[in-house]
Amino acid sequence: MRKLSLRHLRGFVAIAETGSFTLAAARLFHTQSSLTATIQQFEEAVGLKLFDRTTRRVVLTDDAVRFKAVAERILRDFDNAIGDLQAIAKSQRGHVRIAAAPSMIMHILTPALAAFRRAYPAITVSVRDGGSDKIERAVLDGEVDFGLCSRLNNYPELNYVPMLADPFGVIFPNDHPLACTNGPIKWSELAQYDYIGLTGDTGIGAFLENYPELGLHERAQLHDNVSSTHSLYAMLGLGGKISVVPALAAQAGPLNELKFRELCEPRISREICLATRHLRSFSVNTRRILEVLMTTIQDAGNLSGVEVILDQRWSSPETWESAPARGGQPDARQLMEL
Repeated sequence: MRKLSLRHLRGFVAIAETGSFTLAAARLFHTQSSLTATIQQFEEAVGLKLFDRTTRRVVLTDDAVRFKAVAERILRDFDNAIGDLQAIAKSQRGHVRIAAAPSMIMHILTPALAAFRRAYPAITVSVRDGGSDKIERAVLDGEVDFGLCSRLNNYPELNYVPMLADPFGVIFPNDHPLACTNGPIKWSELAQYDYIGLTGDTGIGAFLENYPELGLHERAQLHDNVSSTHSLYAMLGLGGKISVVPALAAQAGPLNELKFRELCEPRISREICLATRHLRSFSVNTRRILEVLMTTIQDAGNLSGVEVILDQRWSSPETWESAPARGGQPDARQLMEL
């Protein structure tokens, strides 16, 4: 079999994106004849036809459509790795890509980035927010260097390093009857109040669906529900209703304007993890920002109700790179304390 190279992948992706051998050849600074020969070599090596020519455009075959995302990911990973090496050669300049839940951005990532920027002002950072599902997929697809999220899908291809236990509680307007009481509230006491649920496509909503004994899922079918914490804030602002969120979410704007009380009997916490791809080597810059992040995590005990659960065995980025994948079932630590 003929050996394939990045040249074959780049040619394939360029044609797939432009729909034209002529435009793809110009983009790659190749002659059209050499690009045609490259694709012929590719097709011969894999034993499949990759493109169908019409009178106006070159179209991907069904097999090629499925392969396109894989080819793009391989090229992206390679280019990013080369970029990291070049960053070392250029006074440690570079770029780090992060995905995190909004509450983690406010309470953990923002102070970590402030400290990182003071130490390494030349390194740029991109941050995207979203729910745990979106974050896990971004890490899995190589779109970001790491994520801060719940272990929602529990992909076996990802490493999950538990960092924080974020307890759930009830949130309500300042003029709600619960505001006149003090101390933790039992889950059973929520039944008497109008409830606003978070939908199952959110990390919070999906997590709570794992506890059907609480009765929230059934109640959400009969009451209002929303698909984000910003929508939840707006709905709670109408007055007279409650919802259930983790402590970090309750302390992030705009929900921090409302009242929050931890729930007990049982006490339930979501596990916030650092998610990375299994056996993926970190760039120098990613290592540096993770080291700063670890220090920030250790100080997270200052946040009301949040518990640091980072095992010291995983406090160094080097240990994550060599560790076996920790997808699958959660660790033995129980986050529901009866």
